[in-house]
Amino acid sequence: MTLAIVAVVLLLFLGFPLYLSIAAATLIAFNWNDPKNPSLYIEMIRLVDAPSLLAIPMFTFSGFLLAASKAPSRIVELSHAFLGWVPGGLAIVSVISCTLLTALTGASGVTIVALGGLLYPSLIKQGYSDRFTTGLLTTSGSRGLLFPPSLPLILYAVVAQVNIDQLFRACLIPGLVSMSLVLLYCFWMGRGFQKEKKSFSWSYAIQTLKNCWMELPIPLVVLGGIYGGIVTATEASCIVALYVLIMEGWILKEVSFKKDLPKVIVDSMTLVASILIILAVALAFTSYLVDAQIPMKLLDWVKANIHSKTIFLLILNVFILVLCVMDGLSAIIIAVPLIYPIASSMGIHPLHLGAIFLTNLEIGYSTPPLGMNLFIASNRFKKPILNLCRDTLPFLLLLFLALMLITYIPSISLCLL
Repeated sequence: MTLAIVAVVLLLFLGFPLYLSIAAATLIAFNWNDPKNPSLYIEMIRLVDAPSLLAIPMFTFSGFLLAASKAPSRIVELSHAFLGWVPGGLAIVSVISCTLLTALTGASGVTIVALGGLLYPSLIKQGYSDRFTTGLLTTSGSRGLLFPPSLPLILYAVVAQVNIDQLFRACLIPGLVSMSLVLLYCFWMGRGFQKEKKSFSWSYAIQTLKNCWMELPIPLVVLGGIYGGIVTATEASCIVALYVLIMEGWILKEVSFKKDLPKVIVDSMTLVASILIILAVALAFTSYLVDAQIPMKLLDWVKANIHSKTIFLLILNVFILVLCVMDGLSAIIIAVPLIYPIASSMGIHPLHLGAIFLTNLEIGYSTPPLGMNLFIASNRFKKPILNLCRDTLPFLLLLFLALMLITYIPSISLCLL
């Protein structure tokens, strides 16, 4: 076990990809005593039989296809038509637009790249400070991870072996709580940053609805279909993928089948392939940890040393956040099997644990100094990392407040089940 951990750290230090490092550690751990142990290969084969995994490539493809079209601009315009008249309206529009795009793509970096160039100059022109603008857009990139059909939601359901539809329900209210705190902050700050306030216009709102008439059915299919019990998450992913392909490629013709579609397929499936490879090798490594009874040893230690559920949840959040800052998706794959039995023994509902985990993931993407969104935003907005670390602090404090509410009030996650 020690040798396997040393191998992971050493390979990561040398610049090897994460999946190769985990695979090497798994092979070392299993083959140390049994050179013919097939666990790594068995886990890769077992993934093929997981029906819920089909939702990952379908939703990812749909999101990348929408990001390659003019849909992001229409989403911003629609949000602005209905909310741009309130104090802080453009900042609120930015949060909601980023949330919708991140939920569809499952990748916060894509949202910053796709919407950052559109929203940043608009916010500055409206009178918002540069610090507020960069902090808002950097943290808003991960705002939609708690909303279906977010990729981390599906991944957690697969790893924790919980019902995807129920997890979607469990994370909906926590996602709204997290977003609402940021929206209230935008409303408050917008009183001083916004130079002009436009009155609500029914004609403008109706026109933007007409412009977005092709995108509007997507959330209805995903949310209405799944929550209404009409379709499963996997079925919804296939319907949405086919719908978006026909809509953007054939009807609106914003994505060329010859020029744009191949790149969308390559980019989206590259992300999916990396996730599936990491998932396979991480599950194999988890199998070794289970064989070595590591979760049971951790459980025994927790029972012997931690008697307060409140303290346990605090330690759990710190542990998850550190992992999510380093690599969020890998943290789900590796850490969930370890903490799941411990959390269950402390009386924490599996779906409540999912909401806690994914809220930490939302925060981890923007947490200094290693949060991935900091580096993407630094490149997109041409700002130093240290400046972005300072700019994101007010928003991170709000997200930490949301995390505490979600952690210590389980009904926020479980009320819709």
